[in-house]
Amino acid sequence: MRSTQENPDVGNPRLESLTTWDSDWAGLRVVVAGIGVSGFAAADTLIELGARVVVVDGKDTEENRYKRQTLEIVGAADVTLGDGAMDALPDVEGQRPDLVVTSPGLRPSLGILAQAAREGIQIWGEVELAWRLRRREGRKTAEWVCVTGTNGKTTTVGMTESILQAAGLKAIAVGNVGTPILDALRDPVEYEVFAVELSSYQLHWSSSLEPLASVVLNIAEDHIDWHGSYENYQADKARIYENTKVACVYNASAPLTEKMVEDADVQEGCRAVSFTTDTPYLSQLGVVDGLLVDRAFVEERRSSAAELASIQDTGELPTRHTVENALAAAALARAAGVEAVAVRDGLRSYEPGAHRIQPVATTHGVLWVNDSKATNPHAADASLASFSPVIWIAGGLSKGVAYDELVEKHADRLKGVVLIGTDTDSLLRALDRHAPDVPVLRAAEGISAPVEDGRAVMAQAVRLGHELSEPGDTVLMAPAAASMDQFTTYAERGNAFIESVTELVESIQDHDPDEGDRSS
Repeated sequence: MRSTQENPDVGNPRLESLTTWDSDWAGLRVVVAGIGVSGFAAADTLIELGARVVVVDGKDTEENRYKRQTLEIVGAADVTLGDGAMDALPDVEGQRPDLVVTSPGLRPSLGILAQAAREGIQIWGEVELAWRLRRREGRKTAEWVCVTGTNGKTTTVGMTESILQAAGLKAIAVGNVGTPILDALRDPVEYEVFAVELSSYQLHWSSSLEPLASVVLNIAEDHIDWHGSYENYQADKARIYENTKVACVYNASAPLTEKMVEDADVQEGCRAVSFTTDTPYLSQLGVVDGLLVDRAFVEERRSSAAELASIQDTGELPTRHTVENALAAAALARAAGVEAVAVRDGLRSYEPGAHRIQPVATTHGVLWVNDSKATNPHAADASLASFSPVIWIAGGLSKGVAYDELVEKHADRLKGVVLIGTDTDSLLRALDRHAPDVPVLRAAEGISAPVEDGRAVMAQAVRLGHELSEPGDTVLMAPAAASMDQFTTYAERGNAFIESVTELVESIQDHDPDEGDRSS
């Protein structure tokens, strides 16, 4: 790791001076691209600070029209919705903007952002804006512990929040997890620590962050269509380590994350701390005899370790993936000064969100598991590795990734595959190459509903999974693809699976009442 305490030069002298809530934001001309959760929060905050704000969004929906009305009431200069709204960069009150604040999902190639870049107008994400507003006269300034990775971000942030709260700290999970950081900054509660989930999109538009501690959980191909290449995706993920103050945490089983730490410009005294599901070495957190232990944040770490929790404290279905998430969360919390006992208490009180390796039912000896949040091969790898034999429900929008490595690795545990989704050619080719003897069924075949009707397709997939399964099997819905071809979100896809499994279980119970004793 290289040491630095300097922030990147943003180029515009006025923008460079905007580093606190109390800085002179009045009259700043800002275009906010996108009126979603983060875009609305950014526009609302900037208006409160006295900036001149124009908001644009390509979707003219009822929800967006309501948001437009709200912003116009509180003083937005203009809100434009609909086709073409983000094709070009608008003026603000007849002059070129000083700044563009973009919602994280908008691609750099989008007309409004590409034009801003050509004209030399600075582009921030809402995370960069929130970082610059974090200090406010008369209020506590929360430290940030930041999490990214291809998979496991939300779980790790939630675990971190729970551990910090168990230690008695005022902490909240924010960022990509759902609560905009700007909303937390304006909350009457004076938080001491933010557990910040950061996507690669958010990191792409951030440059000034100085986390207390940071982690890249893992790295695998994802969002290649947005970033343009795997190398660009890696580079944006690695930005999380820049300027870290206390600990850069990385995954010992993912060498690329260690390389990111080695290449990072960090603050003086920042340490490299890794986690492993094996016995830990010096400056590692790991596992010994079913216990999570710490050899990084203890004074006598050369000769001893602190017991943090047991593997059973990490969740209902402890997997290597969930144990790694728990270790990463523990490292971030320990970097913030949390005592060992709070790790155990926090993990025990943590309530995992739905749709990530979520047991749904057990009927006629078959376990049904919902992992709709497995939106890429790397996430599906974690859940496939946890069960055998598996009837795998998979497919959706592939986002430009390949499936050969995933299928080849798990071919021996696959008993059958049921395909959902409209973009399954790449997955099907991988199955043909690496698992030619595994039966592959298409859920869309044999139903009268169109293939875009996700709920009908999912109901058929569950029926087919039931027909393929025998006692001792797991039917795992881990699509390894995005959901937007047949569902609005991965949560809707997961709920469709849960509803279909529930209907199946009820149908089985109607025919065999004794099965009710074996369902969960």
